[in-house]
Amino acid sequence: MKKTLLVMLALVILGGFAFGAKYVVGTSADFPPFESVENGVFVGFDIDLINAIAEEMGFEVEIRDMSFDSLIAALVSGNLDIVISGMTITDEREEVVSFSKPYWTADQSVVVREDSEMSVTVLFGKHNIGVQTGTTGDIWVEENLVETKILTGDFKRYDTYVLAMTDLVNRNVDAIVLDAPVAESFAEVRPVKIVAIIKTYEDYGIAVNKANKELLELINEGISRLEESGKLNELNLKHF
Repeated sequence: MKKTLLVMLALVILGGFAFGAKYVVGTSADFPPFESVENGVFVGFDIDLINAIAEEMGFEVEIRDMSFDSLIAALVSGNLDIVISGMTITDEREEVVSFSKPYWTADQSVVVREDSEMSVTVLFGKHNIGVQTGTTGDIWVEENLVETKILTGDFKRYDTYVLAMTDLVNRNVDAIVLDAPVAESFAEVRPVKIVAIIKTYEDYGIAVNKANKELLELINEGISRLEESGKLNELNLKHF
């Protein structure tokens, strides 16, 4: 009996993780349909995905909500084990964290009020544009519109897309640049519309601390199993 237990323990250790371990997962829950809060419960594609990976690979997760631009710092400092938050894999981010294999590809979009007559030209001249701080939409506007002086109006950064969307509806900004699937979700429940798609072909990945290679392998294996079983496709059909 003792020998059997030792063999089982060795297999778990060799697998690089403790079966039944709990990992702290960070997300910015203002990004439907990927992550949001409904009646005090985290919901969305990313939430279902990380829970499905955890179930498949035999660990537990504790999800914490925080501002998007603080997620990587919390991961690097060890306050988080995993980040899943519609986060695009970029060279800059890969310098400080490791990413899983991609699980989604998205573009950026331009959103205006429903009664607006503006088109993509809202990005030019003295218009006021909003983004969420630290997102690829933020980076795209900064590099392509602000630094080139194509945009000469106010460039406003927000802690969450909910705040940005509220300012748009209240006419404090003329447009918001954000990920297309999220824009579509907001357009279903807010008086806003998409007027342009910016083809950026961004891959989303799940981030972990660079030192935690075993956890990265675990997550990648979980994604692969969900792909093979058809579960990942089921989640796509559920949320999109």
